[in-house]
Amino acid sequence: MIVTVVSMPEVAITRTDLSQAGERLAAERFVLVDVELPAQAPEPEPPVAEQLGLDVEDLGWFGRRGEPARAQFLGDRAGFVVPVVHGDAIAHIHVVVTDRFLVTVHRGQAGLAGDIVTALRHERPDDTVAVLFLVLQEALATFRRAAVQALLQIEELEDDMFEDRRPEQVYRLAQLRRRSALLHHALRPYLQVTDEILTRRMMSPAFPEQRRAGAQGFQTAARMVLADTESLQDATRRAFASYSSLVAGEQNGVINRLAIVSVIFLPLSFLTGFFGMNFTFLTDKLETRDEFWLLAVGLQAVVLVGSLYVLHRTRIWRRLLDDDRP
Repeated sequence: MIVTVVSMPEVAITRTDLSQAGERLAAERFVLVDVELPAQAPEPEPPVAEQLGLDVEDLGWFGRRGEPARAQFLGDRAGFVVPVVHGDAIAHIHVVVTDRFLVTVHRGQAGLAGDIVTALRHERPDDTVAVLFLVLQEALATFRRAAVQALLQIEELEDDMFEDRRPEQVYRLAQLRRRSALLHHALRPYLQVTDEILTRRMMSPAFPEQRRAGAQGFQTAARMVLADTESLQDATRRAFASYSSLVAGEQNGVINRLAIVSVIFLPLSFLTGFFGMNFTFLTDKLETRDEFWLLAVGLQAVVLVGSLYVLHRTRIWRRLLDDDRP
């Protein structure tokens, strides 16, 4: 377990344990605490909230594995379960904020610690609520970066497909489609609960104007990130449709070539089979070599010329040549 305490506004970072972090939460006014639990460790006993000296009556979910997205006000505090994109997985950060402190708990590395500390040093927020909106914005930024990266990969795959189609492209598209579904599945419920609670709070006349601006900025960013994930889903569907269309076009070309071969060789095969039969007319009536060449070879030449004329009139050759051109 790693416990990091950040004292504001000087952004002084220290590593400590849960008991000392709880003491600082009780004594200092503007402090941030980040608790990193081992990814595969069992539930801590007693719970993290109790070890930090927080009121555990409404915080039974805090730090518990498998909690869904959450956004709620608990009297003088607010609680959130925030999804964050970390690598190929979705992590969840549990957040409790009051006017005096902000505490976050997550399992394994969530990938936000460095970004948040950098943002704190540059922006110097005035209170813990401003830090909360900073954390929420940074969590949204992980979804935006993941969506944009996946969208660029899809565009590269589409370019490759027009050059050369390979089976591994379908597998990669399936992975990216699964990625887009995972991002949307994690983001949509979270944005729904946060939008509901923030809208309700902003409708209150007692909601401070500064916090209202932070909430509106978060909602605007949330709509943009949601649009990015939905664009990613549309791009994966379009890429699959493009691949299917290209494969269908290639199959049509193969079928057309087979049709050309059939038009030419089926009549010839019929004549060859006909004159290969051993019946009376062929054995008794065709007595000279000239008659044999006239009927056997002449008819085949006539059929071949007729087949080429039919292909020319139907313009199948031209369509095949147009399809083969880059």
